[in-house]
Amino acid sequence: MIDSKEKSELIAVALEMADAAASSILPYFRKPALAADNKDASGFDPVTEADRAAERAMREVLARLRPQDAILGEEYGNKPGDSGLTWVLDPIDGTRGFISGTPTWGTLIALSDATGPLMGVIDQPYIGERFIGGFGTAEVRGPHGTQTLATKRNGELSEAILFTTFPEVGTPNEAACFRRVAQEVKLTRYGMDCYAYGLLAAGQVDLVIEAGLQPYDIQAPIAVIQAAGGVVTDWQGKPAHNGGQCLATATPEIHAKALAILNA
Repeated sequence: MIDSKEKSELIAVALEMADAAASSILPYFRKPALAADNKDASGFDPVTEADRAAERAMREVLARLRPQDAILGEEYGNKPGDSGLTWVLDPIDGTRGFISGTPTWGTLIALSDATGPLMGVIDQPYIGERFIGGFGTAEVRGPHGTQTLATKRNGELSEAILFTTFPEVGTPNEAACFRRVAQEVKLTRYGMDCYAYGLLAAGQVDLVIEAGLQPYDIQAPIAVIQAAGGVVTDWQGKPAHNGGQCLATATPEIHAKALAILNA
């Protein structure tokens, strides 16, 4: 059982990690000499020294402040722990956007137990926005100061704004399912990476549908969106924290309508 004092301490640790990651990443952003390695022999899955440096910086924070906790990170894998808690880290979610110069990438930090994410941070340091959710906190800190996160209360799919990252949306079958939903909404936008989930939590958009995710892609967004009053599941209505497919919505009504179309 995590008491209120430890919850505050854990949020502080997450924010210190976000600061450390930002300091490691920003010197590389929009630099012409930045090189990207490809992790996918059959496609393009880039990784940069900024990704690696940011994860190392976050792990250094944890080694100092929470050595008892486990870590699952995109770049450096698993580190076991004995506390029952795991930090799930994606140093740069949206590396394709990062190497393209768009400010839609972010650092994802989640704290999870065996049931799923308890708390999460979506941090976009270049534009200075940080979305925090969990342990009784639901806020965004940015150019407009600190504001409470709350998802939109729209229940009409015909009035909804939909985001996804890749137009292909996974497999051809998954793409066909996505297109059925896209035909019913007011507006569909692409390529926002984790920033789309922040916008959902902030009440700007209504749903995000994705496929082919890893746990470190989605655990922080789950915590932030749920803290803001939204709903996040896979395409069958089950927990999404292990990755794969994700349906994140502002309201239960939008969720139910989109889920029915995905499975039609």
